[in-house]
Amino acid sequence: MTLNVGVIGTGAIGQEHIGRLHGKLAGSAVVAVSDIDRDQAAAAAQRLCPGATVHRSGQDLVDDPRVEAVVVTSWGPSHEEFVLAAIAARKPVFCEKPLAVTAEACLRIVHAEIAAGRPLVQVGFMRRYDQGYRLLKDAVVSGTIGAPLLVHCAHRNASVPPHYTGDMGITDTFIHEIDVLRWLLDDDYVSAQVVKGRRTRHAPGTLEDPYMILLETRDGVRIDTEVFVNCRFGYDIQCQVVGEDGTASLPEPAAVAMRRDGQRSSAILMDWKLRFVDAYDVELQDWVDATAAGAMRGPSAWDGYFAAVTSDACVEAKRTGAIVPIVADGRPAFYDRQTPTGRRGP
Repeated sequence: MTLNVGVIGTGAIGQEHIGRLHGKLAGSAVVAVSDIDRDQAAAAAQRLCPGATVHRSGQDLVDDPRVEAVVVTSWGPSHEEFVLAAIAARKPVFCEKPLAVTAEACLRIVHAEIAAGRPLVQVGFMRRYDQGYRLLKDAVVSGTIGAPLLVHCAHRNASVPPHYTGDMGITDTFIHEIDVLRWLLDDDYVSAQVVKGRRTRHAPGTLEDPYMILLETRDGVRIDTEVFVNCRFGYDIQCQVVGEDGTASLPEPAAVAMRRDGQRSSAILMDWKLRFVDAYDVELQDWVDATAAGAMRGPSAWDGYFAAVTSDACVEAKRTGAIVPIVADGRPAFYDRQTPTGRRGP
């Protein structure tokens, strides 16, 4: 049985997901696409999913009776509208991060999903599906290193484009650590602080880069993360958990070790898409399989909301230099249970 998917947003990540869902993964086909740039949507459909309907709007796509499930990869500020539309249509929806651009908008999605009576939303936090992070979580959960005490992280990009400005180091970059570390530790955050470093000459415009983000969890674990998005040398993701009895570190991506010209070296990835390409495949295959089975088991709308609350606190901490409390609504019991999605169609 094939899950018929509609994709809203045919930019870079949208086209990658169309390619996965239509030509690479098992059990899914893209039957409809839409984008604010209709010509781009038509070209993507012709190249990646011939025969798919090109809709004039995301709402038209959601309303298409052939579409059984929706993938939202459009511009961030449009996510709330399309996710709410999918919920109203009782269609499962996979939304790339962010779930919405404000915590209040995320909470509206949470309330709409609860009112619908069953889980319908998964948020695209792909690091939970990365093999390295899963191995790291196994080491933490097994108790081999004892209770976690500290976590040291780094999120480095070789460079960022000119449109990367303001607080995007938090809202577009650190947002991944916000989700995956909460999942890794099975613990919520209670405070955030940002400490700015000496600004690199490679930062474009007025972008502040690098800085350190400090989080404290409910159980007292301290987390420090270096965000450095113009490091020049490559795409470098680091994570080490310090426990009472030992440490566990995220493995480096596989690379061939070279000995040449009196040096030992191994290549460093330059592209985030290459670093997490397998995680994206596993993530969407899991979503397809779960949706086809009438379940929803990935990062939830509540996870998207809590990430937004944490992100907002980090932005405030960066602006003020203060230690900012992270205060979220209480987690609804709705998200403690698995409820069938009631998949439409054959």
